[in-house]
Amino acid sequence: MREAQSTDGNRPLLLVVATGMRTYREYLLRSIGREFDVHLFHVDEPTWEREYISGWTVLPTTLDGAAMAEAARALHAATPVAGVLCWDEGRIHAASYVAEALGLRNGDPDVVWRLRDKGQTRAALDAAGVAQPRSTPVSTVEEALAAADRIGYPVILKPRGLGASLGVVRVEDAAGLTANFAFTAGSQGPDPDPLPFSTPHPVLVEELVTGEEISVDAVVQDGKVTPLFIARKVVGYPPYAEETGHLVDGDDPLLTDPRLLDALQDTHTALGVKDAWTHSEFMLTADGPRLIEVNGRLGGDMIPYLGLLATGTDPGLAAARVACGLTPDTAPAHRRFTAIRFFYVDQDDTTITSVAFRDDQLPEGVEQVVAVARPGAVVSPPPKGTVWGRIAFAIAATSSATGCQAALDAAEAALDVRGTQDSGTPARDELNAHGD
Repeated sequence: MREAQSTDGNRPLLLVVATGMRTYREYLLRSIGREFDVHLFHVDEPTWEREYISGWTVLPTTLDGAAMAEAARALHAATPVAGVLCWDEGRIHAASYVAEALGLRNGDPDVVWRLRDKGQTRAALDAAGVAQPRSTPVSTVEEALAAADRIGYPVILKPRGLGASLGVVRVEDAAGLTANFAFTAGSQGPDPDPLPFSTPHPVLVEELVTGEEISVDAVVQDGKVTPLFIARKVVGYPPYAEETGHLVDGDDPLLTDPRLLDALQDTHTALGVKDAWTHSEFMLTADGPRLIEVNGRLGGDMIPYLGLLATGTDPGLAAARVACGLTPDTAPAHRRFTAIRFFYVDQDDTTITSVAFRDDQLPEGVEQVVAVARPGAVVSPPPKGTVWGRIAFAIAATSSATGCQAALDAAEAALDVRGTQDSGTPARDELNAHGD
């Protein structure tokens, strides 16, 4: 373990556990570094992060909560830590042990585990009477078939402890369930979890509820939930649930919708969430909102960045302030529409030669275009590729939803992707990348 620290003592010290990919998370660290001294717990020496942090500790792993807690106590003894923040799904539980050890906000591992374990989430919300799909945890195909018969087809198969819709699939009948069960049960996140679920039932069989699916990024202080951004999902590659895009309206009427606000508050109360930034997903059904899941972290897929562009409310600063027990600034500075679209190749096992956007074809309204896949990468579309099959994305910011759609269509048309398949031949249409 190596450590460096340089603070002037005039700003709160925030401990951040891991950073994630620079492409998707740098904007958070950039914002936080303007107001806080940031100490980073990481498994490697920081590189791009150094511009935004005051110190760091290199650890063998950031998945071991008890070990990180010991390192945090040593740091805290030298320079008091005001808060702990983590936005990586696989590490939020470990980070909660650090907060608990230092007596800080969001320091309740049981609560965070209740969010990570979707089976526990369902049980807590069912006991509180919160509207949600019927759900049964299972461990075998036979148990899943029996649960589906009780619930009624079609049903959703979902891993109990993953995010980003990994392993989620809709099945229409018993044959489809039997064929897809291994896909769901075998799905894995990017990191091994050293704290396996204490249940032998790793798969959930859930009632299919239909409507528009949204996500709500919110801050929670002393148990009170304040929604900041609502993203309306674009889902593709049925029967799988790949999230191919999101649209944020800075003045979304759902931000003041009584039924959604009540469901959001009741959900957090039932789960025992007191102080946090959360990312909740709801299906807006004909009978009202139904809770799909709650994540105890900032949303992924650049959704908080869309919220920043749409409202001016800074998610990095707001999350850091909540972690330190400070009041976040949640008042919007402006209202507009923002959206993101992710792009994929058409065929499995494609080796990327190049990914680029033709800048002269990008219209006003395209705020950002990013090539994710690097030359030599082998990528596939869902279901094999899922989130890691994304080769690029584009972000638009305009005065209307249709304006965002048009800007993203133009960005897609300007995307030039080249590569080959295993046979060495060019992929169809030189990899006709698409985003839906």
